[in-house]
Amino acid sequence: MQTTINITGMTCGHCVSSVMEELSDVPGVEEVDVQLNVGGVSTAAVTADVEPEPGALRKAVETAGYTVVGT
Repeated sequence: MQTTINITGMTCGHCVSSVMEELSDVPGVEEVDVQLNVGGVSTAAVTADVEPEPGALRKAVETAGYTVVGT
């Protein structure tokens, strides 16, 4: 299963690392690829072997300190 998440508020490599770390901790997540778009909407492509619990990916992004948009 692959999901793309739109994220605002990210501005640097540290932001990318924080989001990747939190998303990687969600049970079932195998791979995370974050594309930074400074001043715009960044994306995180999440690949999981099982569907994560509802809201788990959003919560992970929010725990990292950023906002999910468009979902």
